Amino acid sequence: MRMLAMLATREMCACEIMAVLELSQPNTSHHLRILETAGIVRQRKEGKRTFYSISQPSALSVVREVQKLTRA
Repeated sequence: MRMLAMLATREMCACEIMAVLELSQPNTSHHLRILETAGIVRQRKEGKRTFYSISQPSALSVVREVQKLTRA
């Protein structure tokens, strides 16, 4: 959920996600791959960096609703 919350604000490089969440590179990649396989996020490559974003507006609205529930 923390990854999705970050991606709900803007597209992010995998290295940014890794640094903010204090995760290892393999752990970050593993979770992002799961989210991508599920169709929740998409990736694009720019040079050596991979950027991730929420794949569909419907996925973004689900993320925001879950955020509301977890804050309550």
